[in-house]
Amino acid sequence: MKSYLSAVRAVIWKDLTAEWRSRENLSAMLVFALLVILIFNFALELDIQSQDYLASGILWSTFIFAGTIGLNRSLAVEKDRGCLDGLLLAPVDRSVIYFGKAIGNLIFMLIVEIIILPVYSFLYDVALFQPGFLLIVLLGSIGYIAVGTLLATMVVQVRTRDILLPILLFPLTLPVIIAAVKASQGFLQLLPLAEVLPWINILIVYDLIFCAAAFMLFDFVVEE
Repeated sequence: MKSYLSAVRAVIWKDLTAEWRSRENLSAMLVFALLVILIFNFALELDIQSQDYLASGILWSTFIFAGTIGLNRSLAVEKDRGCLDGLLLAPVDRSVIYFGKAIGNLIFMLIVEIIILPVYSFLYDVALFQPGFLLIVLLGSIGYIAVGTLLATMVVQVRTRDILLPILLFPLTLPVIIAAVKASQGFLQLLPLAEVLPWINILIVYDLIFCAAAFMLFDFVVEE
């Protein structure tokens, strides 16, 4: 178990080090997310009630599209540089690669979210820093990245991967997106916990199921 975790940490550290040197992936995600937030801010003239109601939808649209950019680039760079073949030749379980890449992608997505949340809160005057809301952001991001990393690995060999990934990813992640938007909206509107809890349960179950499925299927995906 200790060697397994060490191998996962090595993959994560490799991704973080490579990104620190180039800053290509994170910069693209962040610039895109900021542009979306600014476009919504100037395109929609919302009153206070509408801002609270639409905040979760605008935020999750921003997170999802920025995350998709990151997923596409993370595996494409590995393939183009030949690093993916090197990882597959390493004497470790293939699931190490999946969890290393997924956690790396999750870190990048969380960094973007950490920057976007205060910007959105300032522009729209919405109180976003609530423990329940931040928990939903984390759970939704985990579910999205868990599925996205697996699908990005599947399409990395395809020439039209930039187009194919969103086509496959958005339908599969629709339950987690809907649950995240509804739960986020519930916390922002200060609804009773009983009304938000079913959406939280959906997020938790979704995360567990797809993390387990990716763990079992990743070996077959990379072999193909």
